[in-house]
Amino acid sequence: MSEFVELAFAGLALGARYALVALGFVVIFRATGVINFAQGGLLVVGAYLTYAFLEGPGLPFALAVVAAMACAAALGAGVERVALRPLVGRPVYAAIMVTVGLLFVLEQTVTTIWGPDNKTLGDPWGLDTVEAGGVVMAVKDLWTLGLAAAALAAFFAFLRWSTLGVAMRATAADPEAALAQGISAGRITAISWAIAAALATVAGVTFAAGSDALVPSLGTVALVAFPAMILGGMDSPGGAVVGGLVIGLVQSLTAGYQQDVLPWAGENVSTVMPFVVMILILLVRPYGLFGTREVRRI
Repeated sequence: MSEFVELAFAGLALGARYALVALGFVVIFRATGVINFAQGGLLVVGAYLTYAFLEGPGLPFALAVVAAMACAAALGAGVERVALRPLVGRPVYAAIMVTVGLLFVLEQTVTTIWGPDNKTLGDPWGLDTVEAGGVVMAVKDLWTLGLAAAALAAFFAFLRWSTLGVAMRATAADPEAALAQGISAGRITAISWAIAAALATVAGVTFAAGSDALVPSLGTVALVAFPAMILGGMDSPGGAVVGGLVIGLVQSLTAGYQQDVLPWAGENVSTVMPFVVMILILLVRPYGLFGTREVRRI
């Protein structure tokens, strides 16, 4: 039982990271209808910016994360203004392919500036563990859950009570009505990219913390978070959180019990399971668990 609890706890921490990335996907999709494959690149940039603020000015870890979030948010809004806004009114696939190109550009930019070698993020919790009731938990996972919970709570509070948050919800619900009320679609889109980049920064910091290294290929974790978005529903922020937690639990439990349950399946089955779960859910609910069903009238 203690092993199961430890695996479940680690899975929740992993799922919280995926939820942050998946929420970034959803925020941009709700605002633009575009799947942002550059989210992984924003994650890498945010993590390396945190490293830069730690190593350069020598900021405390918390301040370095906040500064990196602000810079990443500005970068996200700038990318939207320069690379995506000129494509408004063009075919959606053109914007999607631009985000794919941005992913490679951002990753290569990180390699050019900081080099291909692994970096140590220098997080304050390191490899420490705590024990409670016979269950050993990594301090990194506790901090991950705390940071993710704070970031998600701040986002949903912003979405629920702030003027800009209400404008974002109105635009997502009915763009034409929102425009008629004087809400700038371009401004909402830029804010959406800024929020997605800030969330990606927090996710990047948690993925690179502890024993994990900071590497330019860190953005590939966004591909695993992609099933979390699909699972929860592409237009559902709450679904992104639920999907992330489910995918994290599935991956952690699969890795822990694979040798007992699926010894014949080979290694690294846990990396495939998120996509297996995504396929099974889509076969039953094509719009995800909480996605809005599209109604077509013939």
